[in-house]
Amino acid sequence: MSHKNPGKTMSLWISSKKNRVNVKEIKLNKTPATFHNSLKATLIVGQLFSLMPVVGIAGDDPANLRFVRTSWKCLYTLLSFFGQLFIAVMCIYRLTCSATSLKGATPIIFYGTTCITMMMFFHMAKAWPSMVQHIARAEQLDPIYDKNLTKRCNVTCLVVLLLALIEHILSLLSAVAETMICHPEKAFYEGFVKQFYPWVFNFIPYSPYLAGFTQFLHFQSTFIWNFSDLFVICMSYYLTSRLQHINEKLLEAQGKYLPESFWKSTREDYCRATQLVRRVDNVISGIVFISFANNLFFICLQLFNTLEDGIKGTGECSSRAKRTTLLGGYEAASYFVFSLVYLISRSVAVSLIASQVNSASTVPAPVLYDVPSPVYCVEVQRFLDQVNGDTVALSGLQFFNVTRGLLLTVAGTIVTYELVMFQFNSPDATVAPTTVLNITSTTPTP
Repeated sequence: MSHKNPGKTMSLWISSKKNRVNVKEIKLNKTPATFHNSLKATLIVGQLFSLMPVVGIAGDDPANLRFVRTSWKCLYTLLSFFGQLFIAVMCIYRLTCSATSLKGATPIIFYGTTCITMMMFFHMAKAWPSMVQHIARAEQLDPIYDKNLTKRCNVTCLVVLLLALIEHILSLLSAVAETMICHPEKAFYEGFVKQFYPWVFNFIPYSPYLAGFTQFLHFQSTFIWNFSDLFVICMSYYLTSRLQHINEKLLEAQGKYLPESFWKSTREDYCRATQLVRRVDNVISGIVFISFANNLFFICLQLFNTLEDGIKGTGECSSRAKRTTLLGGYEAASYFVFSLVYLISRSVAVSLIASQVNSASTVPAPVLYDVPSPVYCVEVQRFLDQVNGDTVALSGLQFFNVTRGLLLTVAGTIVTYELVMFQFNSPDATVAPTTVLNITSTTPTP
């Protein structure tokens, strides 16, 4: 610890106070970064696909936010939910009429999690106006001036949706290539939807209206699947920025002789920020859970598909041999590889960005350890106890906290389950018992 002359304490405090006044005068000419404006564009895009049915999202005043059950947004959400539920039920019915397999269960999980995600966003929409208004009151007490916050949210939204669109187009190209091989005798669009959506058109007669409706629901579910990760990322951006705003003040004060009032006010600011994280986590923890669960399952699935069938092109409708399609028979391989790389990149991004909330909450500890002995006080000790004795992080329904260590845990889980899946699907798994029996029968008895 530093041991400067404590007689300089008050003069340094006065000079630092003057500097803070100058900083405040400069900041008066800037526009504060607000939670509502930072996530506005992202949530408007979400509403286009029936998520977050809250009135007033496009406005500038958080006080105008309302959840109205009779609004057209709620009606749109309700109709979309029943559409997704219809597809999920058809997937379950198809599985009951055929042999159980991973390929047959995947659509059930995909559309089932879409229904669950829509319900979670609908439940969250009820609490959204009061939460945003609470954040707005906190911003009035201590505004932040992160000019890049809104830009980061909007750019992330654009990048994630663009990559999701590319993945969706590649999946359509893969289905088109399979249609050209499996259903050459049928009209192109009819053969395409029957190949891509067998859980619907194996049991319901084909009609162009039903085909278009089914394709829209699939596109909608693909977007919702990606939007969960996007939403968690943007929420993490804001919460991290709120904590870093306090950390900047602490880092400027590191090693300086400052009075107890400074540590008291800073501790109260930190307390408000951590309480804000907890309140937000209570509202969005379900979205965090479904985001990580989805990523874990589909990374395992796409990794298995890529290694088992995608690269080798051994599917029952593979066009690899004929090379008459757009990508020369490599449509499925291109889709599986791109989807796998995109899924892994998106999952790593969600984990690292969401874990920054926890990392930013631990920054005050080294600063507080460096407080000079002559000005060490009860407020500093209380601040230290609060930082070290509490875990501040987003969570998945309180089952896990999103920290940096979670990424390694998820990676280990993926490797473990991938090995198990290969063992169950390996040809040796069925040959081994026969081999053992033959060896046993030919072994002479002593």
